[in-house]
Amino acid sequence: MSETDIPPSESVFTVVVAAVANLGIAVAKAVAGVLSGSSAMLSEAAHSVADTVTELMLLTALRRGARPADEEHPLGYGPERYVWALLAAVATFVGGAVFAVYDGVHTLTHGEEPGDPLVSYIVLGVAFVLEGYSLRTGARQVRAEAARIGVPAGRYLRVTPDTAVKAVVMEDSAALVGLLLAAGGLLGGQLTGSGVWDGIASILIGLLLVYVAWELGHSNARLLIGRPLPAPLRDAVREEILTVPHIVAVLELTTLIQGPQEILIAAKVDFRDASTAAQVEWACEEAEEQLREVFPAIRRVYLDPTPGLGREVAAGGEP
Repeated sequence: MSETDIPPSESVFTVVVAAVANLGIAVAKAVAGVLSGSSAMLSEAAHSVADTVTELMLLTALRRGARPADEEHPLGYGPERYVWALLAAVATFVGGAVFAVYDGVHTLTHGEEPGDPLVSYIVLGVAFVLEGYSLRTGARQVRAEAARIGVPAGRYLRVTPDTAVKAVVMEDSAALVGLLLAAGGLLGGQLTGSGVWDGIASILIGLLLVYVAWELGHSNARLLIGRPLPAPLRDAVREEILTVPHIVAVLELTTLIQGPQEILIAAKVDFRDASTAAQVEWACEEAEEQLREVFPAIRRVYLDPTPGLGREVAAGGEP
C-alpha cells in the first residue's frame, strides 16, 4: 500500500460490519432492558453503544491515518490513527464500563423488580449470532495476516499495529462473554426472584469492559510513544542491509512503526574504505530497494554513512 492509498479495504470492512451489528444490537438491548427491568440488559445496551462509538472512531482513524505526507507532516499521518484508537478505548471505558458498574451497584443497593425476561432472551440470542458473525470476520482477517507473516494468530493479535482489527476482535469477544453474563443474570433472577444476580452480572460486564479498554489503551499508547519492530524482525532488517555490496557493518539501527503498513528504518552504516562516493550512493539505493522488496511495509529508509569504531581511533578521533 502506498502512502496515497486508502486504508486496507479488509480492515474497513471488518470495522463496518462490527459497527452495523452493534448499532442494531444496542437498540434491541435497550428495549429489552426497559421491558424486562434488567440492569444487565441495560448494561449490555451501554456496552453496544460504546462499541458502536468505538467503531466510528476506528473508521475515522483508518481514513485520517491514510492521508499522504505533506509539507506540514513530512512523515505522513500514520500515527494519527492511534490517537483516534486511544479515544475509542476511552469511549469503551466511559460509555460502557462506568455505566455497567454503576448500574450493577445501584441494583444491588436499591433492589430490582424482575420483569418478563422472554424478550431479553430473544434479543440475547439474536445478538449472540450477530456478534459471532462480526467476530468471525475479524478473526478471519487476523488468521490471514498471521499466516502471511508466519506467526501464530494469538501472537499476531498481541503485537499487531493494526489496532482497528485488534479492537474489533477484542470487543466482539468481550461482547459474547457479556451476553452470556447477562443471560446468567436473567436466569438467576428468574429462578430466585432476586435482582442480585442481575446486579452481579452487570458489574462483571463492567469489569470486563475495563479490561478491554485498558488493553486497547495500553497498545495504542505504546504505538503513539513509538514502538520498534520486534527483535527478530530488527535482526532480519540488519542482515538484509549487510547483504548489500560495500556495506561492512550496521553500527546503529533504529526502527519505528508509524502504522500497520508504515515502518521507518534509520541506520548508521559502515562502508568499505575503498568504496567510492558513487558506490556508497549506489549501495544506499540498493539497500532501500532490497528492504522494501523483502518487507513491503517499510516506507522510509534513511542510511547514514558512518566510519567504524576502529577507523575512528586509527584516524585520531574519539573512540
